[in-house]
Amino acid sequence: MADRRVRGPGAHHEQRRNEIADAVLAIVAERGLASVSLTTVAAQAGISPGRVQHYFPAKRRLIEAAFERGNELASVRIRAKAGSDLEAADPRLVLTTVLAELIPYDAATEAHMRVRQSFHALGFAEESIAARLRALYADFHRQMADLIRKDQRAGRIPAGVDAYGSALALVALAEGLAAYVLTGVVPADVAHERLLAEITELYDAGVTKR
Repeated sequence: MADRRVRGPGAHHEQRRNEIADAVLAIVAERGLASVSLTTVAAQAGISPGRVQHYFPAKRRLIEAAFERGNELASVRIRAKAGSDLEAADPRLVLTTVLAELIPYDAATEAHMRVRQSFHALGFAEESIAARLRALYADFHRQMADLIRKDQRAGRIPAGVDAYGSALALVALAEGLAAYVLTGVVPADVAHERLLAEITELYDAGVTKR
Protein backbone atom coordinates (compact mmCIF):
# COMPACT_ATOMS: atom_id res chain seq x y z
CA MET A 1 0.00 0.00 0.00
CA ALA A 2 2.81 2.41 0.87
CA ASP A 3 4.58 1.60 -2.40
CA ARG A 4 1.45 2.27 -4.42
CA ARG A 5 1.08 5.68 -2.84
CA VAL A 6 4.74 6.58 -3.56
CA ARG A 7 4.43 5.60 -7.21
CA GLY A 8 0.97 6.94 -7.80
CA PRO A 9 -0.09 10.42 -8.91
CA GLY A 10 -1.96 11.14 -5.69
CA ALA A 11 -1.33 12.84 -2.40
CA HIS A 12 2.00 11.21 -1.62
CA HIS A 13 3.37 12.20 -5.03
CA GLU A 14 2.39 15.81 -4.40
CA GLN A 15 3.83 15.69 -0.89
CA ARG A 16 7.19 14.46 -2.24
CA ARG A 17 7.29 17.23 -4.85
CA ASN A 18 6.58 19.79 -2.13
CA GLU A 19 9.31 18.37 0.09
CA ILE A 20 11.81 18.66 -2.74
CA ALA A 21 10.68 22.20 -3.53
CA ASP A 22 11.00 23.08 0.16
CA ALA A 23 14.57 21.74 0.07
CA VAL A 24 15.36 24.02 -2.86
CA LEU A 25 13.90 26.99 -0.97
CA ALA A 26 16.12 26.21 2.00
CA ILE A 27 19.26 25.87 -0.12
CA VAL A 28 18.69 29.09 -2.04
CA ALA A 29 18.00 30.96 1.19
CA GLU A 30 21.19 29.69 2.82
CA ARG A 31 23.64 29.34 -0.07
CA GLY A 32 22.17 30.88 -3.21
CA LEU A 33 20.95 29.60 -6.57
CA ALA A 34 24.38 28.34 -7.64
CA SER A 35 24.34 25.76 -4.84
CA VAL A 36 21.21 24.03 -6.13
CA SER A 37 22.00 20.62 -7.65
CA LEU A 38 20.56 17.11 -7.59
CA THR A 39 23.07 16.20 -4.89
CA THR A 40 22.51 19.17 -2.59
CA VAL A 41 18.73 19.01 -2.94
CA ALA A 42 18.73 15.27 -2.28
CA ALA A 43 20.83 15.74 0.86
CA GLN A 44 18.58 18.55 2.09
CA ALA A 45 15.41 16.53 1.43
CA GLY A 46 16.85 13.29 2.82
CA ILE A 47 16.35 11.27 -0.37
CA SER A 48 18.53 9.95 -3.18
CA PRO A 49 19.66 12.09 -6.16
CA GLY A 50 17.88 9.59 -8.39
CA ARG A 51 14.59 10.23 -6.64
CA VAL A 52 15.03 13.99 -7.09
CA GLN A 53 15.74 13.46 -10.78
CA HIS A 54 12.65 11.28 -11.08
CA TYR A 55 10.49 14.25 -10.12
CA PHE A 56 12.61 17.05 -11.58
CA PRO A 57 14.95 15.97 -14.40
CA ALA A 58 16.71 19.36 -14.73
CA LYS A 59 17.91 22.14 -12.41
CA ARG A 60 15.58 24.61 -14.06
CA ARG A 61 12.64 22.39 -13.09
CA LEU A 62 13.83 22.50 -9.49
CA ILE A 63 13.92 26.29 -9.49
CA GLU A 64 10.50 26.47 -11.13
CA ALA A 65 9.09 24.11 -8.49
CA ALA A 66 10.56 26.22 -5.67
CA PHE A 67 9.18 29.39 -7.27
CA GLU A 68 5.70 27.85 -7.46
CA ARG A 69 5.95 26.43 -3.94
CA GLY A 70 7.03 29.80 -2.55
CA ASN A 71 4.04 31.48 -4.18
CA GLU A 72 1.74 28.76 -2.82
CA LEU A 73 3.02 29.22 0.72
CA ALA A 74 2.70 33.00 0.36
CA SER A 75 -0.96 32.56 -0.64
CA VAL A 76 -1.56 30.54 2.52
CA ARG A 77 -0.02 33.31 4.63
CA ILE A 78 -2.05 35.98 2.83
CA ARG A 79 -5.33 34.15 3.43
CA ALA A 80 -4.45 33.64 7.08
CA LYS A 81 -4.12 37.41 7.45
CA ALA A 82 -6.77 38.77 5.05
CA GLY A 83 -9.37 35.98 5.13
CA SER A 84 -9.95 32.76 3.24
CA ASP A 85 -12.27 34.48 0.76
CA LEU A 86 -10.17 37.27 -0.75
CA GLU A 87 -13.02 38.32 -3.05
CA ALA A 88 -15.16 39.18 -0.04
CA ALA A 89 -12.35 40.70 2.04
CA ASP A 90 -11.67 44.42 2.40
CA PRO A 91 -9.80 45.50 -0.77
CA ARG A 92 -7.32 47.70 1.10
CA LEU A 93 -6.50 44.88 3.52
CA VAL A 94 -5.91 42.45 0.65
CA LEU A 95 -3.83 44.97 -1.31
CA THR A 96 -1.69 45.78 1.73
CA THR A 97 -1.28 42.14 2.76
CA VAL A 98 -0.31 40.93 -0.71
CA LEU A 99 2.21 43.71 -1.31
CA ALA A 100 3.69 43.42 2.19
CA GLU A 101 4.23 39.72 1.56
CA LEU A 102 6.71 40.66 -1.18
CA ILE A 103 9.07 42.19 1.39
CA PRO A 104 10.94 39.66 3.59
CA TYR A 105 10.07 39.82 7.29
CA ASP A 106 11.14 36.39 8.59
CA ALA A 107 13.08 33.29 7.51
CA ALA A 108 10.23 31.86 5.42
CA THR A 109 9.55 35.05 3.48
CA GLU A 110 13.27 35.68 3.00
CA ALA A 111 13.65 32.22 1.45
CA HIS A 112 10.65 32.87 -0.79
CA MET A 113 11.95 36.21 -2.03
CA ARG A 114 15.46 34.90 -2.64
CA VAL A 115 14.02 32.16 -4.85
CA ARG A 116 11.63 34.62 -6.51
CA GLN A 117 14.41 37.03 -7.38
CA SER A 118 16.70 34.19 -8.45
CA PHE A 119 13.93 33.02 -10.78
CA HIS A 120 13.73 36.55 -12.18
CA ALA A 121 17.49 36.48 -12.80
CA LEU A 122 17.04 33.22 -14.68
CA GLY A 123 14.50 35.01 -16.86
CA PHE A 124 17.16 37.49 -18.00
CA ALA A 125 18.90 34.65 -19.83
CA GLU A 126 15.99 32.36 -20.79
CA GLU A 127 13.16 33.72 -22.91
CA SER A 128 10.78 30.91 -21.93
CA ILE A 129 11.04 31.94 -18.28
CA ALA A 130 10.81 35.64 -19.17
CA ALA A 131 7.62 34.91 -21.12
CA ARG A 132 6.18 33.06 -18.15
CA LEU A 133 7.02 35.97 -15.84
CA ARG A 134 5.37 38.43 -18.22
CA ALA A 135 2.17 36.38 -18.11
CA LEU A 136 2.28 36.04 -14.32
CA TYR A 137 2.88 39.75 -13.80
CA ALA A 138 0.15 40.73 -16.25
CA ASP A 139 -2.29 38.75 -14.10
CA PHE A 140 -0.80 40.04 -10.84
CA HIS A 141 -0.97 43.69 -11.92
CA ARG A 142 -4.56 43.17 -13.07
CA GLN A 143 -5.54 41.70 -9.70
CA MET A 144 -3.96 44.58 -7.79
CA ALA A 145 -5.59 47.11 -10.13
CA ASP A 146 -8.97 45.42 -9.60
CA LEU A 147 -8.60 45.92 -5.82
CA ILE A 148 -7.90 49.61 -6.38
CA ARG A 149 -10.93 49.89 -8.69
CA LYS A 150 -13.15 48.27 -6.05
CA ASP A 151 -12.25 51.00 -3.61
CA GLN A 152 -12.66 53.63 -6.31
CA ARG A 153 -16.24 52.44 -6.77
CA ALA A 154 -16.69 52.57 -2.99
CA GLY A 155 -15.42 56.16 -2.91
CA ARG A 156 -12.30 55.34 -0.88
CA ILE A 157 -9.89 56.19 -3.72
CA PRO A 158 -10.47 59.11 -6.13
CA ALA A 159 -12.02 58.08 -9.44
CA GLY A 160 -9.28 59.95 -11.33
CA VAL A 161 -6.50 57.71 -10.04
CA ASP A 162 -4.93 55.45 -12.67
CA ALA A 163 -5.66 52.06 -11.08
CA TYR A 164 -3.37 50.04 -13.33
CA GLY A 165 -0.52 52.55 -13.12
CA SER A 166 -0.80 52.67 -9.34
CA ALA A 167 -0.80 48.86 -9.14
CA LEU A 168 2.26 48.66 -11.36
CA ALA A 169 4.12 51.24 -9.28
CA LEU A 170 3.24 49.59 -5.95
CA VAL A 171 4.33 46.12 -7.08
CA ALA A 172 7.58 47.52 -8.48
CA LEU A 173 8.18 49.45 -5.26
CA ALA A 174 7.57 46.37 -3.08
CA GLU A 175 9.90 44.17 -5.10
CA GLY A 176 12.56 46.86 -5.32
CA LEU A 177 12.41 47.28 -1.55
CA ALA A 178 12.62 43.49 -1.20
CA ALA A 179 15.91 43.54 -3.11
CA TYR A 180 17.17 46.27 -0.78
CA VAL A 181 16.22 44.19 2.27
CA LEU A 182 17.88 41.04 0.87
CA THR A 183 21.12 42.91 0.18
CA GLY A 184 21.08 44.80 3.48
CA VAL A 185 20.58 48.24 1.95
CA VAL A 186 17.63 48.95 4.24
CA PRO A 187 16.12 47.02 7.17
CA ALA A 188 12.82 45.21 6.69
CA ASP A 189 10.87 47.55 8.99
CA VAL A 190 11.97 50.60 7.00
CA ALA A 191 10.94 48.92 3.75
CA HIS A 192 7.52 48.02 5.16
CA GLU A 193 6.97 51.55 6.44
CA ARG A 194 7.82 52.98 3.02
CA LEU A 195 5.38 50.62 1.31
CA LEU A 196 2.59 51.41 3.78
CA ALA A 197 3.22 55.13 3.30
CA GLU A 198 2.70 54.79 -0.46
CA ILE A 199 -0.53 52.85 0.04
CA THR A 200 -1.75 55.48 2.50
CA GLU A 201 -0.92 58.21 -0.01
CA LEU A 202 -2.99 56.39 -2.65
CA TYR A 203 -6.01 56.35 -0.32
CA ASP A 204 -5.46 59.90 0.92
CA ALA A 205 -5.08 61.36 -2.59
CA GLY A 206 -8.62 62.72 -2.64
CA VAL A 207 -8.56 63.93 0.95
CA THR A 208 -5.50 66.15 0.55
CA LYS A 209 -7.07 67.99 -2.37
CA ARG A 210 -10.22 69.03 -0.50
